[in-house]
Amino acid sequence: MHRRQFLQQTVMGGAALAAASPSTAQTPLAREPERIASAALAIGDEVVERSVDDLQRAMTSGQVTARALAQAYLRRIDAVDRQGPSLNSVIEINPDALDIAEQLDIERKAGRVRGPLHGIPVLIKDNIDTADRMKTTAGSLALVEARPLLDAGIVTRLRAAGAVLLGKTNLSEWANFRSEHSTSGWSGRGGLTRNPYALDRNGCGSSTGSGAAVAASLCTVAVGTETDGSIICPSSRNGLVGIKPTVGLVSRSGIIPISATQDTAGPMARTVADAAALLQALAGPDDRDAATKGQTPAADYLAALTPDALQGRRIGVMRNFFGFDARVDGLMDEAIAAIAAAGATIVDKTNLPTRGQFGDAEYEVMLYEFKAGIEAYLATLGPGAPMKTLADLMAFNEAHAQQEMPYFGQDIFLKAQAKGPLTERAYVAARAKAARLSRTEGLDKVFARWKVDAVLAPSGGPAWLTDLVNGDYGTGGSSGPAAVSGYPSVTVPAGFVRGLPIGVSFVGPAWSEARLIGIAYAYEQQTQRRRPPQYLPSALV
Repeated sequence: MHRRQFLQQTVMGGAALAAASPSTAQTPLAREPERIASAALAIGDEVVERSVDDLQRAMTSGQVTARALAQAYLRRIDAVDRQGPSLNSVIEINPDALDIAEQLDIERKAGRVRGPLHGIPVLIKDNIDTADRMKTTAGSLALVEARPLLDAGIVTRLRAAGAVLLGKTNLSEWANFRSEHSTSGWSGRGGLTRNPYALDRNGCGSSTGSGAAVAASLCTVAVGTETDGSIICPSSRNGLVGIKPTVGLVSRSGIIPISATQDTAGPMARTVADAAALLQALAGPDDRDAATKGQTPAADYLAALTPDALQGRRIGVMRNFFGFDARVDGLMDEAIAAIAAAGATIVDKTNLPTRGQFGDAEYEVMLYEFKAGIEAYLATLGPGAPMKTLADLMAFNEAHAQQEMPYFGQDIFLKAQAKGPLTERAYVAARAKAARLSRTEGLDKVFARWKVDAVLAPSGGPAWLTDLVNGDYGTGGSSGPAAVSGYPSVTVPAGFVRGLPIGVSFVGPAWSEARLIGIAYAYEQQTQRRRPPQYLPSALV
């Protein structure tokens, strides 16, 4: 499927265990099912499916320490990610994680608790800068020798909130913006990440590693990034809650970019409450990201977690995102019934009038903004960094084609390299068209005409089979309108198709995260559709 078409359905994003060669990347799919050692899954079981609140209570009562939690997750990463099912979702362990956790234990004993994330182990995607002993590579071997000079803005906030940065997650290389024929979850540095619900299925989107790691309880919560679908899609395919915030709510400084118009980081978690706790820490202004200066005063996302939050709400249904799979439609109808039973008014057929009309403009904007953004990012790495331009990255890929391009090329890089500055008329026109069709004539019109608090649509279909020969193919999705408009969306587990998770997405106006979190929480409490993965070799067994 052409990347522009694929964008309109799912997965463009906004690197595991040492440098993986192409042959290493292939081995997970070649392993026999009997090698999936069930005994390994029991290691670290004291942290499996444990919530932020559960773990905070355990630390407060003295039942466990932050250091012990970090050790339990590290044992589980070794047993489940590197051995056992071999998910290959964690690209690097933070060598300072246990020392950080121990310092936070000392603070707790002294009576200082920084907030809900104090001592909580968190994984972050490997396109997010850390000025420590970990690397930041976007999955590319080209950046292995580069070292960020500063923490990303959200890393500064996570450290201040008391989170234990356990390590970094694998991703689709360059956040899925190198080739129109890419395979989600594969990077030259990290190899291939597998879906814990069915190991031959794809985890979707560029935040594939974050999704698999949270689903498998390799951390309490994780941070993903999205340009179009790369929080929503992997969250849906991995049975998670994912929050794609309003662009500008969460700082992008120190995050390897694709699009200044659409990029954002956001939470990926097993429950709405955990996602809300993580968003509370991530959200806020940053002098290094001008987009964050336009945000409204910080909301209390934890206060939005009320089980009656759907009462009196008007929820629209974007039916023109249905119809790609009758089984998914059935789950959506069950979700709609549950929402109505929880006290909301359902407004059906609040269809997006501009669906399918802004994908080409979106892609044009991305190509222009990627070239400008990546070269601005490379300049922040300092004079000693080996890569200075997009042309340098392309030359590296050509020189290391066996490691970097064994399955797909760099045709998107080539298209971006051909673009001029952001002052060009073609860019200005494409950006205006995308904004008009996604906002003014799109979601804004839907919200105003039907007077709805949010609209819902299926987050996507069942995870597709990973195919390193042909690359990704879509199985439905609805991430585009929120992504292109820059508006917030939340996906919540809605059920299963042959054991593969399906999510429902709620989309609202800009800065409506607290309302969406309340809606998502009330739906989650009404339905409780999530269940943990079973690490099956295939959904077809």
